[in-house]
Amino acid sequence: MKKILAIDLGASSGRGILASLENGKIQIEEIHRFPNNGVKVGKTLYWDIIYLFDQIKQAMVKANNMGGFDFIGIDTWGVDFGIIDKNGELVSNPVHYRDARCDNMIEEFKNEMTLENLYDETGIQILNFNTIFQLYYVSKYRKEQLDLADKILFIPDLLNYFLTGVKKNEYTIASTSQMLDPHKRNWNEKLLEKIGLDKELLCDIIKPGEVVGELTDEVCEELQIEKAKVIAVGSHDTASAVVSVPSQEDDFVYISCGTWSLFGTELKEPSVTKEGMKSSYTNEGGYDGTIRYLTNIMGLWLIQESRRTWIKQGKEYSFYDLEQLALASEGFKCFIDPDYPEFGKPGDIPKRIQQYCERTNQYVPQTVGEIVRCIYESLALKYKYSFENLKKLAGKDFKSINIVGGGTKDPLLCKMCADACGVNVFAGPIEATALGNIAVQLIAAGEIKDLKEARKIIANSFELKSYSSENTEKWNEISKTYNKLMEK
Repeated sequence: MKKILAIDLGASSGRGILASLENGKIQIEEIHRFPNNGVKVGKTLYWDIIYLFDQIKQAMVKANNMGGFDFIGIDTWGVDFGIIDKNGELVSNPVHYRDARCDNMIEEFKNEMTLENLYDETGIQILNFNTIFQLYYVSKYRKEQLDLADKILFIPDLLNYFLTGVKKNEYTIASTSQMLDPHKRNWNEKLLEKIGLDKELLCDIIKPGEVVGELTDEVCEELQIEKAKVIAVGSHDTASAVVSVPSQEDDFVYISCGTWSLFGTELKEPSVTKEGMKSSYTNEGGYDGTIRYLTNIMGLWLIQESRRTWIKQGKEYSFYDLEQLALASEGFKCFIDPDYPEFGKPGDIPKRIQQYCERTNQYVPQTVGEIVRCIYESLALKYKYSFENLKKLAGKDFKSINIVGGGTKDPLLCKMCADACGVNVFAGPIEATALGNIAVQLIAAGEIKDLKEARKIIANSFELKSYSSENTEKWNEISKTYNKLMEK
């Protein structure tokens, strides 16, 4: 029986989870948890990568004290990167994808090629924080960093390098960059030329499930641990989350629900169409050669950041408190597009929601409950909007939705999703990303046969909840108003 250590780094927290396969079920134990917050220095918002690596080392020590581990794998958020110089050292802390440096880069990039052509080349949803726009900024305004560079590593690749000394780019995380050819599944050299990036700065791409290397002698000596293999899991956290979707169907819909809501299905080959671009659907890499055909929706960030604002104002609401205040408020009074750009920036989200509603000639929510209700209903309606688009794009009539991740702990959102979309919703597992990470390591270890078996084992290992749809006619009527708002 192999022992697995999964390091799961989200945009707001990280944890280390020790796991094994026992009697046909995955056993997990969270052994270390820590916050992950961007750090603003001057005008720039950074990730504190040194702190994060120290927390990973703490998780490794704790795992060692609990009997050790044979394999370790790291998953993180997408798009961000670190630059390694010719001496193997980090040039600077990686910049946070919510930093303002990319605010105007899409407009500037249009001087190089049209966004339609960019989508045709990559099949990736146009988002201003995609790696291609970040590196375009660096190439234009911080070229001295590239002059020092030897390799560019995405966040999980960077952390793997710290552990092993091996520089590789893993496929699923690389696919979030908008710099891959979705069909060849390798670097798009035409695009690299457009942004002034030397292809030699990027690494060979390895598939999820491959061994990156072993822990270095230095790491093992420092931490007083035994050698272990470092596995390139589905290094993008959503890729790991999709591995854990507990469906035995070939065609299914998932929402990986947390800070972001990643809404999509799994394809064998990329689907790059004008309709897909218009509907903001993206073709990201998945495990076992699959394509994650999905759209990025601003998720529970809206609740999380609103709560931070209220706490700063001295109102110590728990997430349960906010849900109860929403339930006590009248429904269907006003709506927002969760992906309105201003909502993606840190700060006073409640005030921005009020301003959005005023600008769109809607009722302006006044109370905390009304604002939270507006967020929940708007998320559910955005799910419905995306669900209808996905059915048309995929040419399939999906009968249910699987919600995985932290959002499964939010029964109000799960229930609203079922009601709005008019289908049954199956919620779970909660620890979706970590479980996908673990499953890929167990496959690499030879303890699980393949992806299909992994999903079956996950479904049998953890509790799933179901929500049936009700009041669908009301939601259908409301969605007509919402769709008009989306078209503005």
